[in-house]
Amino acid sequence: MRRYMHLMIFVLTSLTAFQAGLGGAARAGEFAFETIRLRGGVSGGSPLGRERQSDFNQIDLAATVRLPWEKELGGGWVLGTRMLASIGALRGGGETNGIMTVVPLDIVLGRKDGLVAIDMGGGGALLSDSKFGRQNFGGPFQFVWTFGITSHVAGPLGVGYHFQHYSDATLYGQDSRGVDLHLIELIYWFDRRD
Repeated sequence: MRRYMHLMIFVLTSLTAFQAGLGGAARAGEFAFETIRLRGGVSGGSPLGRERQSDFNQIDLAATVRLPWEKELGGGWVLGTRMLASIGALRGGGETNGIMTVVPLDIVLGRKDGLVAIDMGGGGALLSDSKFGRQNFGGPFQFVWTFGITSHVAGPLGVGYHFQHYSDATLYGQDSRGVDLHLIELIYWFDRRD
């Protein structure tokens, strides 16, 4: 539990510093529906937490909304924020359950033309059932952490990769386990900045 407290303190401090840094000049943006994404992927090794007991697959439909806090860094680069939400299915241990995620603050560093963008965020997920064969996630609510890279490839179309981690952070006890997923994305951008 101690290591999670350190992580939560680090995240809260980072978010506070980030918001303070975006204070004045960063209010230039507007809320805007940004993308819709079809994502699919598989579980991999577990760099975070204990090893999973089942292999997992996930497919979902995700959408992003650009938030108004952004700052131009010069040279065509932008530091910005967005919200990400998804709904789909998670399969493991011979069972398929529904999953919904909301990442209320996803921090993005990317080129203004969308050629490349790196993002990182955290939020929550709800599972329709927390048991997948032998693996028990502990309960329906999970924390989600995501890190990824995206790129425009042709007009409004793009591709991306996201690492996504689900965990209860011992909310339901020491015996529950999460999963790490590697997701490939097909992206359609509604909102282009160039």
